[in-house]
Amino acid sequence: MSAKREDLPMSAKREDSSMRAKREDLPMSAKREDLPMSAKREDSSVSETRTSRTRPEWSDLVLYRPPQSPVTINLSDNTSRFGTPPSALAVIHGAAAADATRYPDAYAAPLKAALANYVGVGVDAIATGCGSDDILDSSFRAVGRPGARRAFVAPTFPRAAYFARLNGIDSYSVPLAADGTFDPDALLARDPALVYLCSPNNPTGALLDLGAVERVIERARGVVVLDEAYAEFAGTSRAAEAPTRPGLLVARTLSKAFALAGLRVGYAIAAPELVTQIELSRGPFKVGALAERAAAAAVTHDRAWMREQAARAVAQREKLAEGLRGLGLTPLPSAANFVCVPVPGATRIAAAMRARGIAVRPFDGLPGVGDVLRITASPDDEQQAMLAALKEALACA
Repeated sequence: MSAKREDLPMSAKREDSSMRAKREDLPMSAKREDLPMSAKREDSSVSETRTSRTRPEWSDLVLYRPPQSPVTINLSDNTSRFGTPPSALAVIHGAAAADATRYPDAYAAPLKAALANYVGVGVDAIATGCGSDDILDSSFRAVGRPGARRAFVAPTFPRAAYFARLNGIDSYSVPLAADGTFDPDALLARDPALVYLCSPNNPTGALLDLGAVERVIERARGVVVLDEAYAEFAGTSRAAEAPTRPGLLVARTLSKAFALAGLRVGYAIAAPELVTQIELSRGPFKVGALAERAAAAAVTHDRAWMREQAARAVAQREKLAEGLRGLGLTPLPSAANFVCVPVPGATRIAAAMRARGIAVRPFDGLPGVGDVLRITASPDDEQQAMLAALKEALACA
C-alpha cells in the first residue's frame, strides 16, 4: 500500500513537488493560470478540500472591493471634501517614535474621555472601535446569539447585513419610504433580539421619522442599534440619552463630519453594562496610538471647525440637489452630506462617469427606489465637474 503524502518525510515532499513540476515541464514558481488543465484539476481538488473546512454559510459572501481605478474627483464614499481638522493634523505631523513602537491604550481610555466630553456622557458609556463598522460588528456579536433575529428597514446600510451574516444572525426587513417613515409595529412584530436603524439613512439620506424611532426604542425587548454616522449633518441625535436607556446603543464615527476616515475611529454610546459587553466582543488595541491621539485632539479642539465644515457640506448638498434637478432628475430628501438620486442603469452611468475622472457610488435595485447614484456633497468646482460628467454619461446612455 502506497504511503500517503502527509506520511512522507519533508525531503520526499519536496521531491514530490519538484518531480511534478518536471513532469509537467513547468518551473517551480509557475502560477496557477500557467498550469495545464490536469494540474488545475488537481489544484482545484485541494482548494475544495480547504474550502470545506471553513464555514459553509459564508460561501456566498464576497470581500468589499470598491473600484480602485484612479479618478480626478472621488465623490463615492461620503468622506469630507472640506479639509482636515487642524489639531488632528498637528498631532499627525508631530508623531513620535512611541506611536509606532508601543501598543496603544488597550481600550483607548484617553480617547473615551474626550468623546464622553464631546457627547456629554460618562466615560463608562463610551466604547471605541476601528471605525463604526467595528462597532456594529462587535455590537451585533455582543447582543445577537447565532440564530437570533435582526430587524431593519430597507433600503439601508448594506454592511449591517454583512455583519449580521458573519455573526449567524437572521434578518428581516420592513419598507422604508423616501421621507424616512416606516411601520415600527411591523418592525417589532417578530420580537427581534436586535433592531438596526440608520438615521440619517445610508444610502438614501433620509432622516428616519422621529416618532417611529421613539416607538421602536420604547417597545423593543432587544437592543436597538441606532447608526448615527451622519448625525452632525442632521442636527439631531439620541447619543446623550443612550446611557439612560438600557436597550439603546448609538453608533457614531469620526470618518464623516470630523474628516478622519483614514484613521478608522468609531465609537458607541450606551449603558455601561452594554459597553462592557461590546468591549468583550471587540477585544483590546482596536484604535492605533496615533489615531487615538489625533482623534482626541479633534473632538476636543476642532469642534468649531467641524461645525463650520458640516454647515458647508449641508449648503453644498442643497446646491447639488438643485443641480441634479436641473438635469431632469429627482433626488431623494437628504439630511446627510450626500444626495441619493434615482437613475436607471446607475452602474453603467457610474462607469461612464469614472471614465471621465469622476467617481460616484451606484446602487442597483434598491427596494422601493430602484437604481440610484449616491453623490457626496463637495465644493462648487467639484460639483460642477461631476454634473458635467453626469450630463455626458446620461446623453450617451
